[in-house]
Amino acid sequence: MSDAFTTHVLNVSSGSSETVVDLTRDCESFLREVAAGRDGLLNIFVPHATAGIAVIETGAGSDDDLLAALHTLLPADDRWQHRHGSPGHGRDHVLPAIVPPHATLPVVDGSLELGTWQSVCLVDTNVDNNNRHVRLSFFGGCAELAAR
Repeated sequence: MSDAFTTHVLNVSSGSSETVVDLTRDCESFLREVAAGRDGLLNIFVPHATAGIAVIETGAGSDDDLLAALHTLLPADDRWQHRHGSPGHGRDHVLPAIVPPHATLPVVDGSLELGTWQSVCLVDTNVDNNNRHVRLSFFGGCAELAAR
């Protein structure tokens, strides 16, 4: 495989309650291994029908605010036609329409370009599935070109 494209899968245990999991350090670690001072794009993708990827501030309450907003927008009640699993689980299948299952972010000189308070997060409201896979893919210029 060309060093212009490299991919890796993270296995994330999201626990048994609704959560926002900060993946920023995992993304940065991946880029340290594969980006080697190059410019490019990092794509983060969660191949699950009930989870999403968000770029949001964490640690100051914004992650809890996001979960509260999702409860307002997508109540865990019996209004959903999709009705297997925990009560209100149908809302989890609507989540990716609001919090998409992917994000693509710039990488400059091998480092993720985020704003001061931004973090890359897995958003998981599905309490029935706590094992998630998150694919990180770096698309960048060839190392030979970066060395010039």
